[in-house]
Amino acid sequence: MGDTGAYKDQGDAELLRSLKDGSIEAFNAIYQRYWQPVYNAAFKRLNDGAAAQDITQDFFLQLWNRRADLHIVHLPAYIHTAVRNRVLNLLEVQQRFLPMADLLAEQTANGETADALARRNEWLKSYHDLVNALPPGRQEIFRMRYNEGASPDEIARQLNISRKTVQNQLGKALARLRATLGSLFCW
Repeated sequence: MGDTGAYKDQGDAELLRSLKDGSIEAFNAIYQRYWQPVYNAAFKRLNDGAAAQDITQDFFLQLWNRRADLHIVHLPAYIHTAVRNRVLNLLEVQQRFLPMADLLAEQTANGETADALARRNEWLKSYHDLVNALPPGRQEIFRMRYNEGASPDEIARQLNISRKTVQNQLGKALARLRATLGSLFCW
């Protein structure tokens, strides 16, 4: 990625100032310092090396392209939020979801304002109420998939039903949850 020279030992704030001024060396220093954490964060959520590479490449491409307009105060926090948003966008496009426990753990780890905590608690209560109101078989399939992270094939084997039945039941459960919780889901 090129020589980082004098920028290698600079702090993030100095690198960001130089990046904003168009310094390719500062960009290279940021890349060398943060490409692995960006990749690891994406891979941890997706468990897909190619998708994690794409997100990493997209992150750094956007960092360079938008360098003059960015107002980054704390680079690691910015990276965390940017990667999380890219992962969630990719999962939405692929119509995949992170297990509920992962979403909640991430929100708790990031610290929340009182308002964000109240919204999360409201959403969580609504979520649990809706899941508990699903028909028993659909509820079991949903919990296995999104709370335990089991694949549709694993669920089908464990419950001795077809994969297609699992997919249909998940689709119906997700449609109901999206219709009801979509306006409350603001993370």
